[in-house]
Amino acid sequence: WKQFTGDYRYPAQALTADRFDSRDAFDRELIRKIDAYAPDVVVLAGFMRILSPMFVAHYYGRLLNIHPSLLPKYPGLHTHRQALENGDEEHGTSVHFVTDELDGGPVILQAKVPVFADDSEDDITARVQTQEHAIYPLVIGWFAQGRLKMRDNAAWLDGRRLPPQGYASDE
Repeated sequence: WKQFTGDYRYPAQALTADRFDSRDAFDRELIRKIDAYAPDVVVLAGFMRILSPMFVAHYYGRLLNIHPSLLPKYPGLHTHRQALENGDEEHGTSVHFVTDELDGGPVILQAKVPVFADDSEDDITARVQTQEHAIYPLVIGWFAQGRLKMRDNAAWLDGRRLPPQGYASDE
């Protein structure tokens, strides 16, 4: 686990979904393991499984995800390929609260990147990941400081309801 936790001695555990009979059984065990740490927030990154409604409800309002598109555009997989195939001039990443709708929860913050005519998927991936690494810690910090909340199925920052696309960062 050192590859994930470095020298910081963060606790880490592995849970393999294919060892469970159902998605619900996996999610119940995942909840048990997460709840042992009593987290204030659960942060998903590269988690390529659809979570059960039970799991989402258990962490409602404190479950964050980062997605490599400017939601609501391109939920799901292969977002960079879709941006290229559709001739998009910009693409990006979104941090959002997780709800039962796949990549459909309230958006908190987005960062845009340009798409150039000669870009490959790898070019876009690198550009988007740079933005992901900048905005996700920022949003997690807002949550940790008590500035970010989810209520009425919307994201709220500093007591103000964010617009449907959340904040947008062009930097």
